[in-house]
Amino acid sequence: MTAVSPASTREQGETLAERPAYDEAWFESRATAGLRGLRAYDPGHDLVALRRRFDAQLLELGSNENPYGPSPAACEAVAGQLDALHRYPDPLGADFKRALAATHGVDTTQILLGNGSHELLMQLAQVFAGPGTEVVFSRYGFAAFALATMASGATLRVAEALPRTSTMPLGHDLDAIAAAITPATRLVYLANPNNPTGTWFGRAPLAAFMARVPLDVIVVMDEAYAEMADADADAASALPLLPAHPNLLLTRTFSKAYGLAGLRVGYLIGAPGLVAVMERIRESFNVNGPALAACEAALGDTEHLQWACARNAEQRVALTHALHARGLVVLPSQTNFVLVEFGPRTAAIEAALIERGVVLRPMGGYGLPDWLRITVGTAEDNRRLLAALDAVLA
Repeated sequence: MTAVSPASTREQGETLAERPAYDEAWFESRATAGLRGLRAYDPGHDLVALRRRFDAQLLELGSNENPYGPSPAACEAVAGQLDALHRYPDPLGADFKRALAATHGVDTTQILLGNGSHELLMQLAQVFAGPGTEVVFSRYGFAAFALATMASGATLRVAEALPRTSTMPLGHDLDAIAAAITPATRLVYLANPNNPTGTWFGRAPLAAFMARVPLDVIVVMDEAYAEMADADADAASALPLLPAHPNLLLTRTFSKAYGLAGLRVGYLIGAPGLVAVMERIRESFNVNGPALAACEAALGDTEHLQWACARNAEQRVALTHALHARGLVVLPSQTNFVLVEFGPRTAAIEAALIERGVVLRPMGGYGLPDWLRITVGTAEDNRRLLAALDAVLA
């Protein structure tokens, strides 16, 4: 085999001046159609740099993490895996799947594990959407819905959210979502409760919505914050409707209520046939060994989960009341965050809080430039937040 030298390449008609730039635009031009123009997920801030700057004084209230941390049993399970880091994890996650199946009253064939639920949301569009098809979701829905749709090459159909005058302002309008479905629709993404609004819908509206969805359209319910909803809030889960609607599935995560965001574990529950098809693109060993052990242990510690969710609910109410007392608009929420309207000064307020070591989540990327999303912290976290906010607003 003869190597081709730079000189011989130029002799074939190429000069150094004519060579491509090999920059981002050049590589983008060779990417699939769905990826052209797509922008990477925006995490909001460079938290690593901010941690170095403020050290332990940094107050991180922008990523919806659980400030109470994971179950001690989960930490012990991780420690128990440290002598096996040279071994591959169970590629099937069988023990963890059995624990999930027992918890939710489903079969293990209905469960697919993911490296966070974000991975599963992306893969669903990769498998079931594509060029010439459509994906429907609500305005102000989770950012991954649009990313997944665009990456697959499908067309976005965005249904308008509920108006400011409704009981769930900016929340999902299920009637508008149902009306947006066309013969080209392959997927519908819902979130209950929804990120970033915190709003939710009940069992009866969900059942009525599913009755309107064509049988050949797959409905994805992202339930990342389901464990944090109050028992009397009527934040519907897709789980009870799965037997009657094989085209319905749900995704959940261990990053929020279970306090294991650093391990990146999510799961999907749906029809066995859907899971079997999705398994074809699941990356080998996509959930690591310590994560499998930790999540199984966390799942068994219902006492810690209930304690953390109860503390979150208490502080969510207290923080909402405190923000209302300062004349701010706060959307109703059944999550571990609240969405707050600050008006035309939002960017300046957020920047000033950063200078005081308080990180919130800007919402410009969601089309809400006058709003900030605030993670509900501990009582001390919220006291520090309100003190910094008072100083900035003054």
